[in-house]
Amino acid sequence: MALKTFIPGVYARRIGVLASAAALAALTSLVSAPAAQASPPAPISAAAARSYLATVTPKTEGSLSGYSRSLFPHWSTVSGTCNTRETVLKRDGVGVVTDSACAAVSGSWYSEYDGATWTNAADLDIDHVVPLAEAWRSGAASWTTSKRQQFANDLTRPQLIAVTDNVNQAKGDQDPGKWLPSRTAYRCTYARMWVEVKQYWGLSMDSGEKSALVGILNGC
Repeated sequence: MALKTFIPGVYARRIGVLASAAALAALTSLVSAPAAQASPPAPISAAAARSYLATVTPKTEGSLSGYSRSLFPHWSTVSGTCNTRETVLKRDGVGVVTDSACAAVSGSWYSEYDGATWTNAADLDIDHVVPLAEAWRSGAASWTTSKRQQFANDLTRPQLIAVTDNVNQAKGDQDPGKWLPSRTAYRCTYARMWVEVKQYWGLSMDSGEKSALVGILNGC
């Protein structure tokens, strides 16, 4: 049997070709990898939300007596110098660059509520999908301050989202029976978010709120 002749130059070139192919494959893998999700955690399905609503007995809202936003401490530190607001801005934006204090200095944000796009973080508010005052009237008045802090900084449920500041201010503490995103394509998602947050935190719903949610989710 003939022995193969070892030729150093040819062997080196072959290794170089293999290394280049491996690098190209790795690059292709990176390019084809899914982009980071620029949105809150996905809410429960419309079917799950409808099922939960079927079990809800409407309850008249409590009063705002004793309410203060300070009873829902926010924004909490999440990691290093980053607090909840800055964490949501980075999560919900595209190409977000932060400084040493974790403040967003550049990036792009699409506001799901109204369809506007912003490149200045100052134009955005972090909306509590279920507003703090609404939570107070729905059961949070009896919570400990620690539990209210967890609610106000909840990154696990779809409770926080970066949106146009004046849209968030127009929403105020209104429930879906009184206010919905002007971008109708997002209303189904918004209703699912609202239901999941209320379900998880054990917050009550009044009749107008429940009726509005049922109406939206029946069309999803």
